[in-house]
Amino acid sequence: MEITEVRVFLKDSPDKKLKAYATVTFDNAFVVRNIKVIQGSNGIFIAMPSRKVKHPCPKCGFKNELRSKYCNQCGASLPVPLLPEQESNAQAEHKDIAHPITQAFREVLQKKVLEAFEHEVKRGTPPVVSAEDM
Repeated sequence: MEITEVRVFLKDSPDKKLKAYATVTFDNAFVVRNIKVIQGSNGIFIAMPSRKVKHPCPKCGFKNELRSKYCNQCGASLPVPLLPEQESNAQAEHKDIAHPITQAFREVLQKKVLEAFEHEVKRGTPPVVSAEDM
């Protein structure tokens, strides 16, 4: 699989952890949008696109976001959320929509996205890293 294009869109708020969004094209045939470039305590890294996990209401079955107090459909009170110390064993609040299967490919993807991010920061214009550049 070949990464044929990487586009980076910087965020305006320099004081926040979210630095940019990236769109990556694979083999000129498949696109993954909303890959996040995040400033963490150990440096910059990428986070794959994700969605919030939803849980069903015990009364009506409507799927509500995790930690909701009341059902958005029927208004019933929902079970009390777990305490912070119990959350490490609980299901994650967000679930990846798309993600690399192997650590090796994750490293390749992160390297390409972060190279395009650094290029964008230096240039100040949207970089397009295509297959010819790689």
